[in-house]
Amino acid sequence: MEVIKEYMETVYKEGLYPDKFICHYKQGNLVDVEDPSTGGRHKLLTFCTNDILGLVQSEAVKKAAIDAIWQYGTSNSSCSVLSGRIDLHRQLEAEISAFKHLPHTHLFLNAWMAMQALMDGFCHLAITVPNFRNTRETLILTDVLNHGCIVSAVVNADNRSGKVFSHSPKVRIKPYRHCDVEDLARKLKRYAKPDDRIMVVSDAVFSMDGDIAPLPQMIEVLADYPGSVIVMDEAHASGAIGPVGGGIYDHFGMTPQEVLDRGIHPIIMTTFSKFAASAGAAISSYSKELIDLLDCSPTSIGTISLPAPTTAAALESIRQVRQNPELVQILQSNTRYLRSRLSENGFMAMGETNVVPVLLSPELDPKVFATYMMEHYGVWVSPIWFIAKPRLRITVNALHTQAEMDQLIEAMVAAQEALSS
Repeated sequence: MEVIKEYMETVYKEGLYPDKFICHYKQGNLVDVEDPSTGGRHKLLTFCTNDILGLVQSEAVKKAAIDAIWQYGTSNSSCSVLSGRIDLHRQLEAEISAFKHLPHTHLFLNAWMAMQALMDGFCHLAITVPNFRNTRETLILTDVLNHGCIVSAVVNADNRSGKVFSHSPKVRIKPYRHCDVEDLARKLKRYAKPDDRIMVVSDAVFSMDGDIAPLPQMIEVLADYPGSVIVMDEAHASGAIGPVGGGIYDHFGMTPQEVLDRGIHPIIMTTFSKFAASAGAAISSYSKELIDLLDCSPTSIGTISLPAPTTAAALESIRQVRQNPELVQILQSNTRYLRSRLSENGFMAMGETNVVPVLLSPELDPKVFATYMMEHYGVWVSPIWFIAKPRLRITVNALHTQAEMDQLIEAMVAAQEALSS
């Protein structure tokens, strides 16, 4: 514990520990926030919520969650493969499958568990089965800027729980440069062996850079490796990109079936904490066998199922998105407006989506910058100071008005002038 104490004392001293605010009330994009270090309260306009379509406070979504509590209670009190599966789970799986155009879906409590289960199941087939032995190695290629849930799952794919029990063949992990299809092709050519099971995994929209994976070009590369698998993490793509918010396939005018027709197996991970006003995640595939395999994974067997109110909120949210594509169009219009206003005022915004990272001048501390905006202008953005290029991370949503986005710009300009002098 001495090492931990010394480490954390240095973190505090260097100003690296995150500010932990407590929210007391939310209405649209206005939040009542307490700073626990001072006890002070602020009424803030937020640009750091992931409620991208504004459905968290939708009356229909809240009613669905409340009705689910009355019918099922607050917890299912078991894992789904024992006594914890309810009809709402089946409905949500069907709704996601229809939305993502993949017929089979499995639910998880969160994205970290979904990705963990996928890697365990795909690489190690979950449990030892008499009279069956897998002799084929697995090669996984992963974008260097993939989300932590992917990184955590793949970097340990050779020693996860499935490996302990199944004694399956080696898993080899190779990163490729961010969104660099030429590097992906080079790595495949260099490392793929004739009998390998090949998986490429990527964020669809990158959560810290706001850019989009080059899916069509990735498919072209993988077409030379029949039977390969491509996994898209659509946490920040669902509800955000594509004409109807369907995600990366919708964005590029493609369907998963077209990918399958080329001999490549598409898998999508959907999460509910952004567009679907809830929590949880799902893996969708054409393969019923893969989805059934996930039922056998330690992640599914040893974990409680998605609670009824959470499931109901996600289900109603996805129905709202599919019935009201104008929500997506408003979000995309707001994204274009804010990005244009940032550019007009000399701010360098990365990417192209509603995730809007803004790089500051090297002498400006993102935490200090964000605190100034909060205290002087009542605007709340997320400072990101612990990665290679510190930045502000702004998230646009469908509820933001142009006046509110102009207020954000005014606060940023003022903060830059005040802190640069």
